Amino acid sequence: MATFYNQATLSYNGTVASSNITSGEILEVLSAEKDAVSDSYSQESENVYMISIVNSGSVCYSGLTVTDDLGAYSFGEDGSTAVPLTYREGSLVYYVNGVKQPEPAVTTISPLTVTGINVPAGGNAMLVYAASANSFAPMGTDADIENTAVISGAGFEPVTVSETISYSDGIDLAISKSLSPAAVEENGEVTYTFIIQNFGTASAEAADNVVFSDSFTPALSGLTAEFNGTPWVSGTNYAYDPDTGVFTSLDGEVTVPAASFSQSDTTGVWSVQAGVSTLVIKGRLS
Repeated sequence: MATFYNQATLSYNGTVASSNITSGEILEVLSAEKDAVSDSYSQESENVYMISIVNSGSVCYSGLTVTDDLGAYSFGEDGSTAVPLTYREGSLVYYVNGVKQPEPAVTTISPLTVTGINVPAGGNAMLVYAASANSFAPMGTDADIENTAVISGAGFEPVTVSETISYSDGIDLAISKSLSPAAVEENGEVTYTFIIQNFGTASAEAADNVVFSDSFTPALSGLTAEFNGTPWVSGTNYAYDPDTGVFTSLDGEVTVPAASFSQSDTTGVWSVQAGVSTLVIKGRLS
């Protein structure tokens, strides 16, 4: 809301008389909000945004332009610009007073630009669109994307709205399994190696009760297990049934460190180095 002031003067015979000062207010009739459907993101996640524009005035505003910086930010010593969101082609939907309209003109190169938006008197318009987190999206604890849009046009001051989403915190585990040797004689010894990776910002601790299980076919006799180089003890760290071949770690025995995240000062691309734990199980084919 802007306030303006005005004062008149009279000049006569070298004398100046001033009036009182009047003041008035220019009512801002266009307002806007920007919201994300989800308040968090992860690698390559798709995020849906909504921009709502409300016209509380008595005159229609037409031909408005909405620009979205897709979260652009500066990085590196030279102040290069990285754009962490990629607009999904064809995803934009445009409504006026809740009624879907033909798709407006969209320029997808950052900043995302939408033109030809109309907001009727006493009415509203809404834009809904999707953008995916790309390799420039910050990763790690306290990382976020602040996404800013500007609504501009004739007859009013530009309206700026923004929304911030945060990188997903927590544990993000993956597991791979390998067998050595791949070909073994009957009653021969085999080694199963399990690589457990954590791509999350938080380490998997004992309190998280991560449980590993596998059903070995054929079952293993003389089974031994080792976790991160430390031998496991049956009944203390794991349970194994040699008749069924079912192996299960006990609660709290599997832990995995958190991942580490870094950004290239040259390219601006983010990378993740997963935290790793290794479980090795050996035995003889029954």
